Amino acid sequence: MAEMIEIRWHGRGGQGTVTAAKVLADACLSGGRKVQAFPEYGPERAGAPLRAYNRISEKELRMHCPVLNPGVVAVVDASLLDAINVAEGATDDAVFVINTGKDPKDIRAKLKAKPSQKVFTVDATKIAIETIGRPMPNASMLGAVNKATGIVGMDVLLEDVKGSFGKKFSQKIIDGNLEAVRRGYEEVKEG
Repeated sequence: MAEMIEIRWHGRGGQGTVTAAKVLADACLSGGRKVQAFPEYGPERAGAPLRAYNRISEKELRMHCPVLNPGVVAVVDASLLDAINVAEGATDDAVFVINTGKDPKDIRAKLKAKPSQKVFTVDATKIAIETIGRPMPNASMLGAVNKATGIVGMDVLLEDVKGSFGKKFSQKIIDGNLEAVRRGYEEVKEG
């Protein structure tokens, strides 16, 4: 792992984007790293675009500002690709993980990704509907981001998802989210 990994999440209110950033931070913390997870909201309503951020490091984190040059960009809602420049400021070796059923090569072209950047796609919304019965793509996106980056062990991630969701939801919802994380990990495609 690089000394510090910065992740920028793009989503819409109500999709669990902020929760995904927090759960990933918890998993990395459980894995012994220093972490930050924080949101940046616009108008606070369901459907409004938002950003969330993670910083993950082996060393103490002293920066407290938005992530401007992410090494990982996770897009929870592909409609944002037409609304904002999700690639803005991304590093030359950035990893993009996009929630879409489209082929990674098509998304690579849309992003105008550099050859040194990696582009992954996963139909996280479809997985969410099949596993938890609702279009909440955050858990499947967590699995996909983890596969694309290898940022934390899957066992640690699954344990933290179980712990995070276990405080609020029934066992059926927890099991659905765990399956969504596994499927996101297994079904993500690189192009």
